[in-house]
Amino acid sequence: MIIERSRQIHLDFHTSELIPDVGSRFDKRQFQDALKLGRVNLINLFAKCHHGWSYYPTAAGSVHPTLSLDLLGEQIEACHEIGVKAPIYYTVGWSVHDAAEHPEWCIHDREGAIVALNWDAAAPSDAPRPYTSWQFMCPSGGYLALMLAQTEELCAQYEVDGLWYDICNLAPVCFCETCRGGMGAEGVDLDDDAAVLAYSARKWKHFQAETTRIVHARHPDATLYYNGTTTLYDARRNLEYGMHAFNTKQDLEDLPTTWGGYDKFPLRARIFHNTGKPLVGMSGKFHTSWGEFGGFKYGDALTYEAASMAASGASCNFGDQLHPLGEMDLETYRLVGEAFAYVEQIEEYGVGARPVSNLGLWLSGEQPDDEGVCRMLLETQQEFVVVGPEDDLSGCAVIILPGARCLSEAQAAKLTAYVHSGGRLLVLGESALDAAGDRFLLDVGAVYVGPARTDVDFTVVRDAGNGSALGRGLVSSPFLNYEACLRCEPEDGTEALAAVREAYFSRTYGAFCSHRNTPPRPDDAAHPAALRKGNVVFLAHRLGRLYFQLGARVHRVLFANALALLHTAPMVATEMPSAGRLSLLHQPDHGRYVAHLLYAPALERGECLVIEDMPPLFDVPLRIRVPEEIQRAFLVPSGEELELSRADGAVHVSVPKVQRHQAVAFEVEGGAR
Repeated sequence: MIIERSRQIHLDFHTSELIPDVGSRFDKRQFQDALKLGRVNLINLFAKCHHGWSYYPTAAGSVHPTLSLDLLGEQIEACHEIGVKAPIYYTVGWSVHDAAEHPEWCIHDREGAIVALNWDAAAPSDAPRPYTSWQFMCPSGGYLALMLAQTEELCAQYEVDGLWYDICNLAPVCFCETCRGGMGAEGVDLDDDAAVLAYSARKWKHFQAETTRIVHARHPDATLYYNGTTTLYDARRNLEYGMHAFNTKQDLEDLPTTWGGYDKFPLRARIFHNTGKPLVGMSGKFHTSWGEFGGFKYGDALTYEAASMAASGASCNFGDQLHPLGEMDLETYRLVGEAFAYVEQIEEYGVGARPVSNLGLWLSGEQPDDEGVCRMLLETQQEFVVVGPEDDLSGCAVIILPGARCLSEAQAAKLTAYVHSGGRLLVLGESALDAAGDRFLLDVGAVYVGPARTDVDFTVVRDAGNGSALGRGLVSSPFLNYEACLRCEPEDGTEALAAVREAYFSRTYGAFCSHRNTPPRPDDAAHPAALRKGNVVFLAHRLGRLYFQLGARVHRVLFANALALLHTAPMVATEMPSAGRLSLLHQPDHGRYVAHLLYAPALERGECLVIEDMPPLFDVPLRIRVPEEIQRAFLVPSGEELELSRADGAVHVSVPKVQRHQAVAFEVEGGAR
């Protein structure tokens, strides 16, 4: 597999026409000095921005009105002089100038109104404008012709390392005149939402195919990336339509301080590793998000983020925004340089490698369930891979179904065969139900009775606190579930592991008790909270969604205990506090496995999450089970060798100190020193 450059910058340059002298302070040496200070080996540079202006001599498009030089060309030349790759950025889905000149090129809804994000067409000119406020553009008709013409220009004028097309979103769907004509020619029913979305996917793929053809005709080795095609859990349904297929790499844009936290990237990385293409983790140098001039993360926080990207096998990219005058901010590159100096020391033990595990997570496509289960796995240091209907499941000792309905008859049959061949399933919530919610598709040892009768309920684990495997670390009292579980009737031979206590009634205006929720009835309900039949453990609540929404520790402990009943021989294991993170990468070409341990609790400050306090952990235990014979283990980057011990089929080491990040390389038989 081609390995993407490891230390990248995405240099935003969305610049208003109201700002004078754009690019006037660009200096090649100063630009190069910044890249050297930041230890950067790839930077995305702007050909065209969201304002609709181009930063190179274009006959097809519109040059920024106060730009007097070929800024893109001079930047590319400066990069190539010092061996830095310089893919070209081009906006697609947002372009203010084009929207103003050609409103017919915008995305329109069914009623004919222009579709926009955080934008009010009727607002007075002096009204404050919200963050991220743009009209959506449709890649068809005259706008498509413009974009293809500019792509031809760029490929003819420059030595192109790659094209990075932005805002390539399958939704919102479009009902402009061009799209209406296209759908009419194909016989698409405009009232059929699924058919309209499928047409949108074909339209976007046509744009991707045409730009790919143009770029690779002149620059066959150029990278291509269409941003928006690797997002998850919205109406775009990127995975279903394979919208990422034209990408030569998968850039995963996450701004953890304000876009949902530090645990989104590990799940996305494991999903898109399955495409077999290089991964790039994208964050920002900003305190908040894109478009923030003067916002900073400190170098230690950037280093943690970069290490976490490398720990997932991804290259590292930090977003910056160039001042309109074209002068680089050297403080930014000093801070980025701190992070990339560390990446240089560890990149050969991470970038380009793939996570490996014998624990599989089967995605439901519902964000709260999937991300909630992912958080519980990360917080209990359980390494996992993402598996699905097309994958070989034989490498998984255990597969988790995260809670939402997600199975077809054929997929259920595949999982049933997996269990019959010795595999184990942890089934949460409604995962085993058919799409209509009428019956179980999997044998969980129970018959489906119906949905919950109250808004909340309570779990009681047998012998909690008295040594039972499922009750370890749990209270013996009934504990609250903020959403009640489905009802099922256990079959003969099924072991009930935990009971449900129903609430007396749902909280309504007609019936309520106290401030929040109704208390539990004194007796167990007929339907259980947890049961086991052979290699299948069933937890009736959607614990992933509950944990995603409210993060109650009792739910994570219950989940972890249930998983431990099945997952008795993980490939890698450790014990760290819940902010600790563990990943295991395989590098067969180097004859080694690399375990990455991270520890730096994210703290909530106002609307943001920050990485600041990095307390050390000492003498952290680490166990690894792999098919090969492990010959030696050493710390990365120091090279210090660790003493090996062997017990219970695993190799054990003690990691002297984990502060922010520590990698441990395990060389296997035949591995080179």
